Amino acid sequence: MGMANKLRLSSSLSRILHRRILYSSVRSFTTSEGHRPTIVHKQGLDILHDPWFNKGTAFTMTERNRLDLRGLLPPNVMDSEQQIQRFMTDLKRLEEQARDGPSDPNALAKWRILNRLHDRNETMYYKVLINNIEEYAPIVYTPTVGLVCQNYSGLFRRPRGMYFSAEDRGEMMSMVYNWPAEQVDMIVVTDGSRILGLGDLGVHGIGIAVGKLDLYVAAAGINPQRVLPVMIDVGTNNEKLLKDPMYLGLQQRRLEDDEYISVIDEFMEAVYTRWPHVIVQFEDFQSKWAFKLLQRYRYTNRMFNDDVQGTAGVAIAGLLGAVRAQGRPMIDFPKMKIVVAGAGSAGIGVLNAARKTMARMLGNTETAFDSAQSQFWVVDAQGLITEGRENIDPEAQPFARKTKEMERQGLKEGATLVEVVREVKPDVLLGLSAVGGLFSKEVLEAMKGSTSTRPAIFAMSNPTKNAECTPQDAFSILGENMIFASGSPFKNVEFGNGQVGHCNQGNNMYLFPGIGLGTLLSGAPIVSDGMLQAASECLAAYMSEEEVLQGIIYPPISRIRDITKRIAAAVIKEAIEEDLVGGYREMDARELQKLNEEELMEYVENNMWSPEYPTLVYKDD
Repeated sequence: MGMANKLRLSSSLSRILHRRILYSSVRSFTTSEGHRPTIVHKQGLDILHDPWFNKGTAFTMTERNRLDLRGLLPPNVMDSEQQIQRFMTDLKRLEEQARDGPSDPNALAKWRILNRLHDRNETMYYKVLINNIEEYAPIVYTPTVGLVCQNYSGLFRRPRGMYFSAEDRGEMMSMVYNWPAEQVDMIVVTDGSRILGLGDLGVHGIGIAVGKLDLYVAAAGINPQRVLPVMIDVGTNNEKLLKDPMYLGLQQRRLEDDEYISVIDEFMEAVYTRWPHVIVQFEDFQSKWAFKLLQRYRYTNRMFNDDVQGTAGVAIAGLLGAVRAQGRPMIDFPKMKIVVAGAGSAGIGVLNAARKTMARMLGNTETAFDSAQSQFWVVDAQGLITEGRENIDPEAQPFARKTKEMERQGLKEGATLVEVVREVKPDVLLGLSAVGGLFSKEVLEAMKGSTSTRPAIFAMSNPTKNAECTPQDAFSILGENMIFASGSPFKNVEFGNGQVGHCNQGNNMYLFPGIGLGTLLSGAPIVSDGMLQAASECLAAYMSEEEVLQGIIYPPISRIRDITKRIAAAVIKEAIEEDLVGGYREMDARELQKLNEEELMEYVENNMWSPEYPTLVYKDD
């Protein structure tokens, strides 16, 4: 590209990224990335009671006069940093006081206090979350969000998001207009049927959608005024909730078959009618629906399922990192022998993604797929899955091992995890079973026979109590020369000789914000397999060679904004290569295709919302 073209493009990019103000007849939304004034249609206490616009003591005297706030706030004006300092001091002091009693964990106390801030002042809430992301990501998301969902009826104070239920059939098209935002970029939706590894929590599952979107805002810079958590209540099969008089959801058995599909179809039609360009992320749907709904909508809508595709992407990045940690190139991934414990939506999602990655590295031929498929041994609650299994799950069928082949290995249908590990001697033991402690001492002892120079244990189930093992368990049996990754956060293991056993948290948070942001900014009409693959490979390549050889295969959460920016750019680049880009706002597809790598990164960064107080200007309706 010539210098003149670069200058013209840079000038065009600068104009595009800094000139847009959004107006709404109900609410006015402005992207803080442009630092433009926000038009509001309310004054006085109405402003102070609106968390989207409330600044508390940070309102300047000019704004207090303009918005009829003088006398409604203490006279001392504080900046946002002073506000955060006050809040953090109060947080430390109030943690103990916020407990309901000895059974209420400290993490839940923190969640309560953060949630109250969210209710009062959204900008400050996200500023606190971003500035302390390593400490508070586990509070607003896994593992604490699981505890929140389990206790949601007792914790419910203020509605957040929308609820569509089986009782709303025929009304959803009009209901969707009850949401005040004229523009929504991101929806996270759940039916509450499989919340983390905790099972059917019914309407309480809304907590997972709220927590997920908090991370979209904090990590990806999606504007919080353009996100929408959604709960689709089709009933619950949880006996305890069906009998609980305090339960907030429908107390009836879950809809099934065509009745269930019709509710989801109506919801999808409603949200895409009002917001044609919205991205919908499906979250924590039980396995039997997760795959069906993904296949039903993914080729016609901007949607993806994080449990199936996000979990898979993070696991693939970790597996590629494990190859690098052995001092080998990522292209050696197809040689890895992998035993997978768990054949639910997450387990099958990882298997499909890993097989595709291996096959692509081998040339994407039919032979390549067959070769890749032979690298996996899948064990579920009934043991090793082989072709001899009756009523085998169709999603697991491609990974069923041939009976005669297994006989030659000394294995049979239903063989235990210990037996499989002992005979296969895998490079990687990957847990997505949601069964806490599944990787017992006996299983880990069997991993000592691994043919790998540096075996890897991936205990990926959430929340913490469902982890297949702890890093202490794994390192104490397998020694220092291994790789450990988990789905929930654990502390590193100190060996006492100056060496550290790194506990790598393979959190979906590394990928889904970048996938969502990249899809949004590319204007792609779908989320393709190639875009997901690009996200995984970008994450796998993020760590330096020195870090990987130390056993660090995932970066610290403190880098999440930079990670997300790079992954979003990789997703956009892949969308361009697949001719899927449609553009975003005033950056049309043609201009987007002209951006070089540096300009693409600038484009992403300039479209990431940051929690800064905008100047508020009152305008009478």
